[in-house]
This record gives sequence, C-alpha cells and structure tokens, in this order.
Amino acid sequence: MILAHPIATLGREQPELERELLAQLGPDCVFMMGDNPVLPKMPDRPQLLDFFNLRFSAFTRDHLLQSAKLALKSGHDEKIVLACLLHDIANGALIRTDHGYWGAQLIEPYVSEEISWAVRNHQALRFFPDESVGYGYPEAYREFFGPEYQPSAYVRQAYEAARKHRWYMSSRLITLNDAYAFDPNVVVDPQEFTDVIGRHFRQPAEGLGFDNSPVAHMWRTMIWPNNLL
Repeated sequence: MILAHPIATLGREQPELERELLAQLGPDCVFMMGDNPVLPKMPDRPQLLDFFNLRFSAFTRDHLLQSAKLALKSGHDEKIVLACLLHDIANGALIRTDHGYWGAQLIEPYVSEEISWAVRNHQALRFFPDESVGYGYPEAYREFFGPEYQPSAYVRQAYEAARKHRWYMSSRLITLNDAYAFDPNVVVDPQEFTDVIGRHFRQPAEGLGFDNSPVAHMWRTMIWPNNLL
C-alpha cells in the first residue's frame, strides 16, 4: 500500500487514511518500502540524467531540456546552460512549493556556488520584469494565479537582494530562457548535455543519493518516492 505524504494532502478535502490503511495490514498487505514495480528501476549508482530519464515528470523534463537548449542556442556560457537545465529540478519528482530553494539545495554539493545561487534566486526573479533583457511578467502567471496576485513579502525581499548581487544576471538569464521553453512539439535529447554536465556537475562515484552528502536523502526520496518512512 502507498500512503501519500502529508504535504501532498494538506489543504485538500480528503480523509486522513492512516487508520484505514493500518486496519488493512496483513501477511499479504503491507506498506510500500523499496522499489515500486510500477516505476522504472534506478541504477545502483544513479547519475543526473538517470533522474531525467527515469523519475522526472515528462512535463518538467521537457521544459528543462528546452530551457537549456535555448540557452545553448543563444550562446550563453555553459554555467548558464547547466543552470537552465537544473532550475526546476525540484518540480521533476520532489516538490513544487519554493522549488527554487529546494532545487538549489539538491545541486549545491555538485555545482559551483554561482549555479546554485542562480537556481535559488530564479524563484523570486521570475515574478519581476527586467525590460533590459526583454523579460516581462509571464502572461501564464496571470492565468495561473489571477490578475490581482502579488508575490509574498519574502519573495519581494529575495528579489530586491538578488537585484544587487554580482550574480544577478546569471539568475535572470534562467528566467529569460524559462519563459519560452514550453513547446509540446519540441523534443530535445538529454544526451546533448552530457559534456556540459561532465564539465560542471560533480557526479559522485557512489551515485546521487549514496554519497553521504547533506542532500543525499533528497535524491533517495526521488529514487523511492513511495516509501512509508
């Protein structure tokens, strides 16, 4: 049996299922722990592209690949290409709320400080236009959140701090290549970024999730997303 994680059910009109599922336990009915046969099995030492291919939702995977491809075609530095490839990584198979912060944590041990900073701060920058690079407030956000929506105070504070930072433009370029990367007819091969990843993403020899890094548990959560505990 799979019990949904609490954060996935909060605020939704659904009954609490813990007691109901506990009552169903028996020799032939147990909670999920380990590999879910419905999901593709991950390699023993998974690398970054294994998560793209075997765990990320198709929507997020395609978006990240298109975003990185746009940055590549625009002639941006490889660090920007990688930042675009990784900027919504938390949305792929982990969590959407504050995804820039979660994503930056996921990659922090494996990329430069500038790349993780850029991923973290695109979370706030995406809500604020910068006409100097041709970035306007996304029309999609008016549809998603309504025309009267205003970002929370902490988001505005993060934006104002990022605007003064030396790496501001690195994060801003993520938002620029983010806004136009949702074409359902564009297919990008993940292997196009093998060299960029090899040069700028430090793949642990033990595999992501098994290197005892401060974020290994987050990668393991994506490997075994249905574990009870």
